[in-house]
Amino acid sequence: MSDCRPILLSDTHVARVAAADGPLYDPRWRMLDDADLDLLAQGLTQGRPRPIPIFAYGSLIWKPDFTVGARRRGTAIGWHRSFSISLDHFRGTPERPGLMLALASGGQCDGLVLDIAEGTEAQSLRAVLRRELVAHELAANACWIEVQTERGREEALTFYADPVGAQLADLSVEDQARRLAHAAGAAGSGAEYLLRTVRGLAENGIHDDYIWQLQHLVAKEIEAAAEREAPPAHAAGTAGRSGG
Repeated sequence: MSDCRPILLSDTHVARVAAADGPLYDPRWRMLDDADLDLLAQGLTQGRPRPIPIFAYGSLIWKPDFTVGARRRGTAIGWHRSFSISLDHFRGTPERPGLMLALASGGQCDGLVLDIAEGTEAQSLRAVLRRELVAHELAANACWIEVQTERGREEALTFYADPVGAQLADLSVEDQARRLAHAAGAAGSGAEYLLRTVRGLAENGIHDDYIWQLQHLVAKEIEAAAEREAPPAHAAGTAGRSGG
């Protein structure tokens, strides 16, 4: 769908979420180095046509971190968005866990196909694989999926389609919203991530009922939390009259 609906979640909501300190990555992970990334890139792209297409459905839409050539709308066949990866680092902590967006089997998902600019393959693949896969423990989370575009059916490389090696959380959309509304970590808050994602979709004329419902629920949860934490009006008035 391209009839994007109003976005309730705002920068004001995001600003109400308290920052949190925590680890950027799981300290148990073995991080991928340049040689590891180049080997992964070779295995993933050997025999594939150029330019190399990346299917973006979340943060890669608003922050690709690699040199993009052509871009076009695409629909992932047999997949849908799901905040299913539990985070106790990055945009979460053990005390305020977060969620990361992934693809789950079934349905369809509108996003963007971003072609890696020709001549930049080595550095661009390093950049996107370092960002998305991070560590040896997550290195299996890249695969080629079928995408419908203006060119017809084609394959594109994507990340975290039915995630493996990650801690998963099977939550209702209401529970996802409650977690995202309070989550924060070294990389920022869950609300910020969701807001940037929904804005990125809207800017490209993409609507996802699930994401729009989620941002609405997150905004309402942040507002409710602010009301719960606010002092009663009579207490505030008494405090204002005391002293002096």
